[in-house]
Amino acid sequence: MLTLPNILTLSRIFAVPILVALLWPVGGWFDYALAFALYCLMGITDYFDGYLARAKGTVSRLGVFLDPIADKIMIAAVIVMLVFIKAIDSYHIVAALIILLREITVSGLREFLAQLQVSMPVSTLAKWKTTFQLVALGALILGGATPQWPWVHDVGIVSLWAAALLTLITGWDYLRVGIRHMDAS
Repeated sequence: MLTLPNILTLSRIFAVPILVALLWPVGGWFDYALAFALYCLMGITDYFDGYLARAKGTVSRLGVFLDPIADKIMIAAVIVMLVFIKAIDSYHIVAALIILLREITVSGLREFLAQLQVSMPVSTLAKWKTTFQLVALGALILGGATPQWPWVHDVGIVSLWAAALLTLITGWDYLRVGIRHMDAS
C-alpha cells in the first residue's frame, strides 16, 4: 500500500492545506511565489506517481482511487482560493465554475460507470483541457508573486477560458457516453 507512487499521491493531498495557507490573503508576493513552487511540485508528483506505478508495475487500487481525488482536491482548492483572493473575479468566475462543475459531474459519472464495469478513458482533448487548466491556475498563482508583470495574470485568465471551453466539450462527450450506458442498463 505504501509504495512510492502512493506516497507521492498522498503527499499531494497533504500539501493542499499548505497551498491554501500560502494563498491566504494576508500573505505577500513571497507567499505567492512559495505557493507557485508548491503547485509546480504537486504537478510534478502527479506526473511521477503515475509514471513510476506503471514503470515498476506497482499500479494499485489505492493509487487508482486516490490519484483522481488528489487532482480534484488540488484543483478545487486552488480555484476557490483564487476566487477568494480575487485573482479570478467578475465574469471570469463563470469559467472557474464550469471547470468545478465538470469535475464533479465527470467524477460522479465515472463512479456510476465503474459500477457497470465500463471504463471511460481520458481523451486527447481532455488532456489538453487539463494542460490549459494547470497553466491557468499556475499563472494566476504566479501573478500574485509578480504584480509588476500583469501579462502573467492575463495568460492565466485566457488559459482559464480555454480550459473552460474544452471542459464544456469534453464534459459533453463524457456525458453522452454515460447517457448511452444509462439507457442500456
